[in-house]
Amino acid sequence: MSPNLNAFVPAAGVGERLRPITLHTPKPLLPVLGKPLLSRTLDRLSALGVDRIGLNLFYKPDAIVSWVKTSPYREHACFFPEDTLLGTGGALKNAEPFLRGSVFIVHNPDILTDIDLEALVQAHRSSGNIVTLALHDCPAFNKVAVDCAGRVVGVGDVVLAPGTARILAFTGIAVYDPDFLDLFPRGVSNVVDAWLDAIRAGRAVACVDVTGRLWHDIGTPASYAAALVDTLRRDGEWIYAARDVQGRHIELDGYVVLEDRCTLGDAAALRNCIVLPDTPVAAGARFENAIVGKGFHVALDEPEFLGHRVTGHGIPIGVGGSGRRYYRFRKAGGTVVRMVCPPDEADYERHMAYSRFFARHQVPVPALLHHEPDARRAEFEDLGDLSLYNYLRFPRTADEVEALYRLVLTRVISLHVDASRQVQECELLATRLFDFDYFRWETAYFLERFVEGLCNRSPADRDALNRDFDRLARQADALPKSIIHRDFQSQNIMIARGVPRFIDYQGARMGPAAYDIAAVLWDPYYRLDDAMRERLLAHYTGLRADRETEAFSTPAFLDALLICRLQRHMQALGAYGFLSTVRGKLHFRKYIPEGLRLLRQDVAEAGGAYPAIAELVAAL
Repeated sequence: MSPNLNAFVPAAGVGERLRPITLHTPKPLLPVLGKPLLSRTLDRLSALGVDRIGLNLFYKPDAIVSWVKTSPYREHACFFPEDTLLGTGGALKNAEPFLRGSVFIVHNPDILTDIDLEALVQAHRSSGNIVTLALHDCPAFNKVAVDCAGRVVGVGDVVLAPGTARILAFTGIAVYDPDFLDLFPRGVSNVVDAWLDAIRAGRAVACVDVTGRLWHDIGTPASYAAALVDTLRRDGEWIYAARDVQGRHIELDGYVVLEDRCTLGDAAALRNCIVLPDTPVAAGARFENAIVGKGFHVALDEPEFLGHRVTGHGIPIGVGGSGRRYYRFRKAGGTVVRMVCPPDEADYERHMAYSRFFARHQVPVPALLHHEPDARRAEFEDLGDLSLYNYLRFPRTADEVEALYRLVLTRVISLHVDASRQVQECELLATRLFDFDYFRWETAYFLERFVEGLCNRSPADRDALNRDFDRLARQADALPKSIIHRDFQSQNIMIARGVPRFIDYQGARMGPAAYDIAAVLWDPYYRLDDAMRERLLAHYTGLRADRETEAFSTPAFLDALLICRLQRHMQALGAYGFLSTVRGKLHFRKYIPEGLRLLRQDVAEAGGAYPAIAELVAAL
C-alpha cells in the first residue's frame, strides 16, 4: 500500500440497541472469540500500512483509551473526545486537522468483515472520486442507489429509477479525499448529507461492490450472537473457550463462546450461549440461547441466536465436509434431525440399510425415524451438537478425557465384533470391502490432493513411490476384516447425555479394525497424551481378547496398527487438501500440521520399510 494514508474509527457510540450488554462494555470493546471488535478493526487497518489512526470518544471513553494504550497500536492512535455526540459527519470535522493531510479510510468498529481494504483504497486512488464507498447487497439495509457506472445517485428511501442499476447497503467502510471535509459544517452533522451535497456539487461519490464478502453489523444482541456463531462456523468450530476458563463436569451443547476470565461452577450447563468476560456462572446453572453477563443475561430464540432463518426443513446445523445438509426441527414435542441429500448422493440407500442393521445389533447410532427415498431425505433421532471433538474444546481433566475415550472404545466393540458376526444380514455392507483397490485409492488421493494439489510437490521417483504404495495396500488388504466405521474420528462421535454415539457411518466397510483405532487414537483433530493412548489401546485390545479369545491376537493387532496409521494419515491429509482447495473449506488446513506430524511419526516407526514414502514425507 502506498504511503500517506490515515484512518478514522468512529468509537463514540452509546450502543443503545445492545443494552444491557453495553451498560457494562462499550460496543468497540465487545469481545469476539478473545479479541475486542476494536482490535480486529485496528488489525485490518494496520495491515494497510496506515500512518495514524484517529478514534472519536464519547461513551465510556476511559475504557477505550485504557485498552488502546495497552495495545500494539498505542503509538499510532490519536483520540478526539466529544462533549456531546457530533454525529457521523461532525466526528470527521472535529478531527479535521488530523485527517486533512491525506486520503483517509473510515472503518466502523462494530462490524465483522473480510472486505479487501487494500483493493478499496486502490480503487479510490485511481478513480478521481471524492468518496468511494464499500457497498454490498444486503436487503435488510439496502438504501444506497447507484447507477450502471457505480456512482451513487441517491440515499435513503429510494426506488429504482431510470439510470439506477441497483440499490445496495453501506458496509460502514469508505475512503475519502481530504477536501470532502469542506462539506461539513461545524458541530453536529451527518456524513450522508455530505455525500448528497458532494453529488449535487458534481463530485463523484462512487462505490466498490463487495457483495459476497463476510459482513456482520453488530447492532443488537441477536446480531452479536449471530456474528460470533458465524465466526465459529467459518472456522469449522462450535466452541470457543478462553485459556483461563475452568470448570468440572461442564455440559456444553450447540455453539458456545466462553470469553476471558469467565468462571463456570461445577455442573453448569450451556447450550447456544455466549458468556462475556469476567462473568461467573453459578454451579448447576443452566442457560440456553442466551448472552450471559455479570448480573444479567439476554434471552434469544434459537434462530435469532444462530442467525438462521427457519427453512422448510428446519434450522440448518452442521459444519462438515460433505454435500449432505442437516436440519433440526420440532416434531411431536421434541426435536429431530432431517438429512437432505443431493440428488446424486450415492450413499443414501446404503445409509438407510446400515442404520437399520446397526440398530438391530446395538451399534450406538441415531435411530432412523423416517425416510423418503425418492426425495433423498431421512429423519433421525436428535443427538444434540456435542461431538467428542467439541467436548475436548473445553479444558477437561485427564481423568475425564480418558474415561470418555474408554467408553468410546468399549462401544465400538459392538461394531467390530457383534455386528460383524451378523454382517451377512446386510448385503450392502458384507460386499463392500476395504480391499487393495480402495487402499490404493487412498494413497493416490493423498498424492493427488495433498502432495501435488495443495503442497505443489512431485515425488522424486514416482515408480518407486507406487511400489511402496502397492506393498502397503497389499499388507493392509491381507489383515483380518470386520465392519469398520472408516472415518472414526472425534467429529463423528457424538456425546449424547454423556454416552458416545456414532454418526456419518455410511462409509462403513469390511476392513481391518485397526484402521478405526488408528483414526480415533491418532486423530489429527485432537492430540492424545502418549501414555494415555497406550492405556486406551490396552483397554481396547483387552476387550477384544476377552470377547474373541483365540480369534484375536494382540501382537498381530499392534502390528496391523502401524500399517493402518500410515494409510489413515495419508487419507486424512488427502481429504484436507481436497476440502480446502476444491470445496473451499479452508478451516480444514489447520489440521494439516498435526496430520503431517503423525505421518512423520508413522514413517519413523516403520524404519526403512517404505523408503520412497519416507523420502516423500521428509520433503513435505
